[in-house]
Formats: sequence, C-alpha cells, structure tokens
Amino acid sequence: MQIIIKTDGLPISRQIANQIRHRILTGNLKVSHEVPAVPELAKTLRVNPNTVARAYHQLEREGMLEKREDSEIRIVSRDSEQHILQGSQRLEHHLDSAIQCAIELGFSIDELTDLLRRRNRETRGTATEQGRKIP
Repeated sequence: MQIIIKTDGLPISRQIANQIRHRILTGNLKVSHEVPAVPELAKTLRVNPNTVARAYHQLEREGMLEKREDSEIRIVSRDSEQHILQGSQRLEHHLDSAIQCAIELGFSIDELTDLLRRRNRETRGTATEQGRKIP
C-alpha cells in the first residue's frame, strides 16, 4: 500500500485515513483485503504507531475497517455512495467559501478557475517533492 505523507499541516493520521478511505471508495482496496498491521505501517512510514492507530480507529468508526480477533485488520465496507455524498457536501462547503471570497475580492469565475488549476498542479507537485512516497 502506498501512502504519501505531506508537510502541509494536515495531521498525519488524517492523511493516512484519507488515503486509505479513497482507495477503498475507488475500489483499489477490496473488501476483505488485509491492511498492514499498525507497527508495520508505522515503521514503513517512519511515524509513531499511535498515529497509524488513530487513522485505523477513524476508519473503524466509519465502518470501513474491522479488527479481527487474530489481530488482522480488514476492509469490511465500501459504501461509496454515502461517503462520496458526505465528501461532496464537505467540499461544496469549502468551495462556497472560496467563491464568496473571490466575489468579494473582485475575481471573475475564469480567474478563480485558473487559480484553482494552478494550486492543484502546485499541490500535487509539492506532495511528490516534499512528501514521503512509500510503496
């Protein structure tokens, strides 16, 4: 499993959870697939095991992971429609704020779109340059 840790201020546990969630929702990780044990992933990412545990606990609360008696942690759900809807709602809230701010600053929709595209390219480039890309 590949996890990229960015130095953008987002807590590492949330970055881990977000990336695993995304892989589950897009079908890159399948139901019943075993995810790495907490100590194993922590060692690979060079982070505190509590950080990985927090990410896994979040995904357990969301019903996406399940810890078995034999200590295996498996993917148990892929309720993509609900998660996509929730993600879309969160994103729309942020976009509404950005649009309102752009209007107040006198930006046109084309200028806002250009800025969004530029920031997207820069963010993706920064993640590869500054992040830890782990196979």
